[in-house]
Formats: sequence, structure tokens, C-alpha cells
Amino acid sequence: MVFWLVGSQALQPTLSLSCPGITPNLDCQVIAIGRQAFVHLIDIHLDNPLPCDVQIDYDLILQTSNGAQGIAQWAPHLLYDGARQPSFVLHSRLEQLLHGSCRKPHHPAADGLLCADRLLMEGTDPKSRPALLMMSGDQIYADDVAGPMLRAIHALIERLGLFDEALRGAVVDNSTALYQHPASYYHRADLLPALESNVTLRERFFGGARKPIFTSSNADNHLVTFAEVMAMYLLVWSPVPWSLIDPQMPSGLTAQRQDRYRQEQQLIRGFISGLGGVARVLAHVPSLMIFDDHDITDDWNLSAQWEETAYGHPFSRRIIGNALLAYLLCQGWGNDPDACRELVHKCQTLSHSALYDQRLDASLQDALIDEVLRFQGWQFVLPSNPPLLVLDTRTRRWRSESNFNKPSGLLDWEALSELQQALLDHPSVIIVSPAPIFGVKLIETVQRVFSWLGYPLLVDAENWMAHRGAAQVILNIFRHSRTPGHYVILSGDVHYSFVYEVLIRHRQRSPHLWQITSSGIKNEFPRRLLDTFDRLNRWLYSPRSPLNWFTKRRQMEVIPRTPSNSKAGERLWNSAGLGQVFFNEQGQPQRIYQLNANGAAPTEFPPRTTD
Repeated sequence: MVFWLVGSQALQPTLSLSCPGITPNLDCQVIAIGRQAFVHLIDIHLDNPLPCDVQIDYDLILQTSNGAQGIAQWAPHLLYDGARQPSFVLHSRLEQLLHGSCRKPHHPAADGLLCADRLLMEGTDPKSRPALLMMSGDQIYADDVAGPMLRAIHALIERLGLFDEALRGAVVDNSTALYQHPASYYHRADLLPALESNVTLRERFFGGARKPIFTSSNADNHLVTFAEVMAMYLLVWSPVPWSLIDPQMPSGLTAQRQDRYRQEQQLIRGFISGLGGVARVLAHVPSLMIFDDHDITDDWNLSAQWEETAYGHPFSRRIIGNALLAYLLCQGWGNDPDACRELVHKCQTLSHSALYDQRLDASLQDALIDEVLRFQGWQFVLPSNPPLLVLDTRTRRWRSESNFNKPSGLLDWEALSELQQALLDHPSVIIVSPAPIFGVKLIETVQRVFSWLGYPLLVDAENWMAHRGAAQVILNIFRHSRTPGHYVILSGDVHYSFVYEVLIRHRQRSPHLWQITSSGIKNEFPRRLLDTFDRLNRWLYSPRSPLNWFTKRRQMEVIPRTPSNSKAGERLWNSAGLGQVFFNEQGQPQRIYQLNANGAAPTEFPPRTTD
């Protein structure tokens, strides 16, 4: 058991459990990130196993100036009506789970995590609770930040005294100057790295006409400093930080920017209103996470040339490293505390360096970023029934050797070999791949054409089939005789949802695969464009289409499931929300739903019926 807690001072929490005879021992690592901001990474060691399939109440007790206080006193928003303490259920088998990705605060859709909050409010039987919540990427958007959110970030940095930092290779020398710079709001592209020739990396790398190194099309407010990313995590997970600040519109904005700020402000207010429910979910359901690109920056490590340019400049390297450090403390550590222990200790050393003058030591920060960028322990395995394997498809890339501008494979040879070893002799397995392994053929073809023309960044050409070596190896793993008979692949990333059943052609007792994609939690694909792609994909890649023979998956039969709410045979479901999957005892998905954030009835993906 691990808990994540941020307080305005260093605390010494104690844990109580409604389990007689079980004594929890706390290992609490505290990392100061500001004068009044302390991250507590609480690792619980138990002398006996916890009971399964029953509700376990718990309380974190803090010593305050008003005496000992439990969660009901210091965080009442975490409790459901009538409850005195939060609770969780440790399931003996993964009978049901929730999953999703892509939660952008200022997207106009409702927050899909509130679907989980409604489920918990309605359910009374402990066995009816989801076994876990799996978030498969883009839990924050460090590269796509609304003006009011950035204003709140800066207000929280000031309120909590988050540490300052020096900046090398930038237009500004330090974070304080960045926050006060006229280009800090809606013009951050003007502050990106510059070379001695005064040519921006954007112009050097792309000739000025294509996307910059920070390639999000909405990077006007791209987060830069460690304090900015940490403040955003606090603001997207909890309603409490919003109660500490009262941010106002920055001065100096043009009339057009002021209008945009007001529109974004309405969306952010709606987002804030649901944060109490989101925090309740995280306090009641075991939660696991893995990064995708927007947790760091759009197109992160897409190609070898992208990496060479981004990591070759001290400022862009610092921006990426800061986001990855924040991911370590706010997401990655909880997945595997033992693997991250050494890095966390070095984060403590870095935080100690700032206690005197409230500024991080630049040399220590750069050295720690170097280590985090080399770290290869982000992937993890949950020893559940069936086992859950979560892939790191961002930092262990198979780089193209023929052309550094071509998209890299999502896993390199070594990582794929490790994956195969982890799969051996399991009857069934759940694989979490942030990007779908079996995606929409038409969209992958469009990405392939743009990559062939030399413009992979224009279409985010990141799919498993974009790199020949990675595609062949992952498909061969599925065909291996000792790997599981049942694969369930959970994915997100694409901002629409779909389900495919996959079989190997002309093979008896073929492994059975299910590609289940749920995206986004708070994001959606442009509706008309997706309808067009969906329709064209059905026409061009029908079962009898000869185009199927030009795909890398031609030896596999891919059977799309049609959503229950589909009106015109659409296979791609475009609605923010959460995926919900029920499993039978063999680890096969029995029922598959997309819970809709807009309050509509759940969308089911039933098996295709045959005459």
C-alpha cells in the first residue's frame, strides 16, 4: 500500500486499518518543493496480508496544532455521505477495472473521472467496486495549458513558496524572470531556446514552416520549471489548492487574448467544480498510472532526430527533465516504490539544497535530470490474477537506423524481449500500451504517408506499425506458442474509443486478443473528422478489401465491435469518459463499456452476433 500526500509542512502521519491483527509500518519519505509544500511518499509495510474482497476502512492521522486529526477533519471532501473514513477493497481477482487516458482541464467535455465517482456512490457491495483504476497517459497536459490554469499555477507557486530555479540557454536567467516576462502568457514560443546565430530551434530543426521542437499546436503556455509542473499536479488532483488562491487575469493581454482567457476561465471553473469527486475516487480505488507524451511534451521522443535536438540544448533538456521529475514524484513512484527509491533519495538531496535561499542548485538539478532521463524502470508488473503488464512506450524506443527523422518504434528490442519473458506460460494477461497496438488502419496509413514524405510530426506518427522492427517483433510475440492464450490490450491516446477482437489467420487454437481503447477522460476527437475517418476506414478496409494485404497485420483477422449507441454503424465512439471492463475466470473480457462523462447511458461494445 502506498499513499501520496502533500502538506504545508513536514508531517508524521500514522495509519489505522479496520483489520484486527494487522500492524501497518510506515516508511515516509518527505521531499520539500517549497517553503510551504512538502510531498509525502508513504510506503506501508504489513506484517500480515490484507483480507481480500472485503471493505477495508482506513484513516491517516496527522498531528496538528489542534491535536490529532483524521481524514474526516483535514480532508472531509474525501468521504462519501454517511462515511466516517475512506475505504478500499483488495480484490483476489481482477473481475472489473476502469481505464482511460487524456485528461485536459480546459477541454469543454465533462471530466470522465466523475463517472467513477458516480459508480462508487451507487455501489454498496464491496465486490461490485472496480479492482483498480488504470490511467494510461496524459494525466496532465504540460504542453497545453489554459491561460487561467497558468495564472493559477503562478499564484500557487507564490502562495506556497515553491522553489525558484536558474535557467541556462534561455531568454530569461531564472524562473522568477520567466513568470514576470511579458511573453509568459500565451507567447511562450518566443522564449524557446535560441542558438548563437539567433535562429530558434524551431527554424533550425524544421525550417520554420513546420512544428517547433515543443510540437503541441497549443504550446502558448508550455510549462517550463519544476515548480510549474508540480503546481499543476496539485491543481488537477485536488480542490484544496484552489481554495488558497484567487488568481486574476494578467495585465497586458490584447483584447483577443482577454476574450480567450475568459472563455478558458469558464471551462476551468467547471473543471474545478468536479475535483472533490475526483479526489474521492483516488482515495477509494487503487490507482496506477503510466506516462504518455503530454505528461512531458507533445511528440516526446517521436524520432531520433527529435531526441538529438531536444536533449542537445540545455533549456529544452531542462524543460523535459523537470516534467519527468514531477512525474516521478506525483505518478511514477506509486507504481513501484522500490524501483524509484534511489531517485527519490536524490530528489531529497536536491530539495535540501534549496532550503537556505529557496532556489534549487542548478548543478544538482541537471545531474538528477541526467539520471532520470537514463532511468529504465518506468514499466511495471502488477502480480494480479490475471497479471497486469504496463509498458513504457516513451523512453525505451527503437530508433530508426536508416533515417533519424523516421518515427521510432514504441519499444526497443531489449524491452520487447523482456516483455516476452514476462508473458511466458501465463494463461491470460492484461497489457497496458498507451498507444493502441491494433489501431485504425486508415489513420495509420495517413501517418505512414506523411512519415514517408518526411513530416512525421505533423500527424503524430506514433503507432506500433510505424516501425517495421517493433511491429514484427510484437506480432511474433503474440504468435509464440508459450505466450498467453488470452491477451487483453488496454490503450488510450487517440481521443476516441473502440474495441477489436483479433485472431491469427489459418491457425487452430489461435491466441485470442482484444484491443480495448478508451480515450479520452476529458478530451475528444474533432467530431466531423472522426466520422469521416470512420466511414472511409469501413469502405477502404472492409474484410474483402485488397488493401488489407498491404498492412503489417495481414496475417491477423481483426474484427471490430460496433458500439451499442451507434446510429450509422460507427465503430469509433467519440465521447469523453472512462472504460469499464468485466473479466471472467479465464481472464477474458466478458463485458466492455464506455462510461460517458456527459451522463448518457453507458455505451456497450457487444460481441458481433452470427447467423
